[in-house]
Amino acid sequence: MYCKLLERCEKMTVCERFLRYVSFDTQSDGESQTVPSTAKQLALAQELRQELAALGLEDVKVDEFGRVYGHLPATPGCEELPGLGLIAHMDTAGEESGANVKPRIVDYQGGDIVLNEALGTVLSPREFPSLNRYVGNHLIVTDGTTLLGADDKAGVAEIVSAVAWLAEHPEAAHRVVYVAFTPDEEIGRGADHFDFDYFQVPYAYTVDGGELGGLEYENFNAAAAKITIRGRSIHPGAAKNKMVNAVLLASELIQMLPPAETPAHTEGYEGFYHVGGIKGDTSSATVRMIIRDHDRASFEARKAYLEQVVAFLNAKYGEERFTLELRDSYYNMKSCIEPHMELIERAEQAFLDAGVQPCTVPIRGGTDGARLSYEGLPCPNLSVGGVNYHGLYEYIPVEAMEAMVQVLVNLVRADGR
Repeated sequence: MYCKLLERCEKMTVCERFLRYVSFDTQSDGESQTVPSTAKQLALAQELRQELAALGLEDVKVDEFGRVYGHLPATPGCEELPGLGLIAHMDTAGEESGANVKPRIVDYQGGDIVLNEALGTVLSPREFPSLNRYVGNHLIVTDGTTLLGADDKAGVAEIVSAVAWLAEHPEAAHRVVYVAFTPDEEIGRGADHFDFDYFQVPYAYTVDGGELGGLEYENFNAAAAKITIRGRSIHPGAAKNKMVNAVLLASELIQMLPPAETPAHTEGYEGFYHVGGIKGDTSSATVRMIIRDHDRASFEARKAYLEQVVAFLNAKYGEERFTLELRDSYYNMKSCIEPHMELIERAEQAFLDAGVQPCTVPIRGGTDGARLSYEGLPCPNLSVGGVNYHGLYEYIPVEAMEAMVQVLVNLVRADGR
């Protein structure tokens, strides 16, 4: 399928790779207890294993947990330089389908992009002003029925393209480069089972950010919450003073959350509560949400507030009708990176040397790098160039992916700062 789209990409390996990777359905599943959470992620993992081995990387493997590893040895004379790791994730988010993705490339000259005429799905600068920054670029978009998968298959494509360039140019002196591609990052499990014994580098970068130039070492503290609500189902005709409608109890719980502290009403360092899903009927209901805050004290206060809400509702309705499961996902990596600010300076210079203006911003989310940093591998996050992740309106400029390949090459060059 992707081969028909390469008129613009005949000589752009990163574009070719990206279009091939998005043909794989790699959506993860937070309800699954398997590792990885979906077997279909392994298809892309095996594809990447074969590709890395063909490029000349050594000790390439897919481990029992579905993680792909390999390393490109240092060029002669550079063996003593500190190595560098590059990490991206293979899975896509669950908000929209990641199956049967139909990308196309638009030579964007401004105005609306009709993604799907039949469905009336339009990518418009009126709703997404970021489009105005990319007039004159070639945008890869969806057909309006699926997400695209630039988060994070663009990061995968950029890393593979960078090590391919290095393998093809032995005259370009570089340090040893380790790569890792993880499953299940979107459900908070990407750093589980990471093989630190294999990944023999003192630091790394995740390539999992947004618009080109982004450089991030502050992220949310994150927790996931599941509230199970037990109701009592009675025939509606005889329900007076007997029925306990679990759906209405779920609605009451949601209404007790601060209405201005949601993703749609916050930005920058502002935290939020995000209700991501509700399922149920009269007899039982489940509310799933995430809690986010950059400040650790505020993060703990948010969790405590949710616990107070559940305790209040149990006191109101009795019989422990509300059960809260609250689990921390990751923490702000800022404290882990600050002792190693040379990583940020090095990345800034790599951007500048590629003609890209770096922009250091806090992540309103998190990456594998946050957890890896807490486990002893300092790991800031770099942009991939994509916009509008996790939805039908996702897009990525080809030119941004090309620039990121150059940034990654600059990072590992022996003459890099």
